[in-house]
Amino acid sequence: MKKTLISMAVAVASISYAQAGTVTTEGSDLILSTDGGFKIKTSDKKASFQVGGRIQYDYNYSEKNGKNDESDFDVRRARLFAKGHVGDWAYKSQFNLGESGDSSSGTVEDLYIQYKGWGDAAKLTVGRAKEPFGLEELTSSKDISVLERSALTERFAPGRNEGLQLSGKNGLLNYSAGIYEGGSVGDGKGDDEARQLAFTGRIVVAPVMEKGNVVHLGLAYTDRGSNSELERALGFEAAATMGALHVQAEYFNGDTLSDGGIDGYYLQAGWILTGESRPYKDGVFKRIKPMATSGAWELVARYEAGDGDFGDVELSETDASAYTVGLNWYATNNARLGVNYTVGDSEVNSDEGKELRARIQYVF
Repeated sequence: MKKTLISMAVAVASISYAQAGTVTTEGSDLILSTDGGFKIKTSDKKASFQVGGRIQYDYNYSEKNGKNDESDFDVRRARLFAKGHVGDWAYKSQFNLGESGDSSSGTVEDLYIQYKGWGDAAKLTVGRAKEPFGLEELTSSKDISVLERSALTERFAPGRNEGLQLSGKNGLLNYSAGIYEGGSVGDGKGDDEARQLAFTGRIVVAPVMEKGNVVHLGLAYTDRGSNSELERALGFEAAATMGALHVQAEYFNGDTLSDGGIDGYYLQAGWILTGESRPYKDGVFKRIKPMATSGAWELVARYEAGDGDFGDVELSETDASAYTVGLNWYATNNARLGVNYTVGDSEVNSDEGKELRARIQYVF
């Protein structure tokens, strides 16, 4: 294995060499791929290394009650990752190089070590990763059909956190469960406070799973502890692909410290005009891969209502409703251009918000 790692390092270094040459190894043959990012693995699949990332540039124009509130062109996300494995052990490190409106730019997004020696039935992840809650949340930002996740997902899904997670799959069933950092425990006077533990789990079944036709059902639960703003939440998922048509919906219900019981849902549908089907793998959806050199076109619509974080349409965290229509062009497997228009209405007052968002994305 030591020779394998040395051979892989030599192959990586050879890429920067200006003259053509031949890379040889003392062990297994190496397989190189540059379709997007840079990937290298041994032919016996005992070791691998990959570098990649994403760049998303957005133009965002928003109004509140008819008055312009934002008009910006900036980096929505700029991320770089490295991941790989040797034998039964794997890792991933992903960093934010820049993110609009977020002080986390330049910090860690994912950083974990994973043991995969039990096969597909179980793998153990230790470190910082997404908690297993919500179909839309667990679908990567580079793969979601609507450019921004729903207000309900933004409020209910815990997101990334430090912890320990056990996950696996068996046939059409996927599961994940973990223990993570939860709310603070202390006197509330600014002194150093201990952290409660939070539990989050998700189970997914796909009674139909074949190319171009999928039925997805999921259930997730999180308990954050009595000192977290979101104390506990339950999420229900349903989704399907039928050829070029894809639909998904989620309903959330939870308890909070400030607002008591809250709930909400979203309904989403998309139609791929060029005939492709939306890919599905391990309980989440992937981005569309165009069949022709001219790319793939997708129409998408979403309706959402309930207690959510409606900050994208300048309504903040409140009880509201919103609808979104969008168009995506997947120029290649790596490049995508999209535009969304969203209108939101508060259910507690007469406020109305609107947003026009356009994005160019490159994944490598």
